[in-house]
Amino acid sequence: MKDTPHMTAQTFVPTPENERHFRDALGCFATGVTIVTVPTADGPLGMTANSFSSVSLDPPLILWCPARNSERHPHFAGASHFAIHMLRDDQSTLAMEFARNGDPFANQPYQTNPHGVPLIDNCLARLECSTHAVHNGGDHDIVVGKVERLWIDHGAPLVFAQSNFGRFLPNA
Repeated sequence: MKDTPHMTAQTFVPTPENERHFRDALGCFATGVTIVTVPTADGPLGMTANSFSSVSLDPPLILWCPARNSERHPHFAGASHFAIHMLRDDQSTLAMEFARNGDPFANQPYQTNPHGVPLIDNCLARLECSTHAVHNGGDHDIVVGKVERLWIDHGAPLVFAQSNFGRFLPNA
């Protein structure tokens, strides 16, 4: 629900008829923006995702959730290794490029790790992972990754909330 002068708070049951309201409610939770990359037989593949979370420090586990209806889903849910790239606040264009089904690697420099996973430079942080588990999560899968190596830089994170990109500004 977008905030408008005439809109008042309402309660909804999350039924198929109210899917838009459910999505709007979820959009009230600001998230970071990531690009997940995997190697495939046809070359590097990436996907923008904001369904990312830390799980455990010991062992170092994270999760992310690819949509099952995505054409790219089988590559991500079936990958033995992948990388999560946390984006900086000036990388919304890159996030949009990887959100589309085009070939964002055509214009994006990258390197590969020993497992062939494409690694994008110049992000805020990068986690190189092995797949620890994949669980059914309704219309998404829950991919749990064990972090094997990480890289971190400086800057502010790209944030997504209420269908818009933004940046995090800490309280002074």
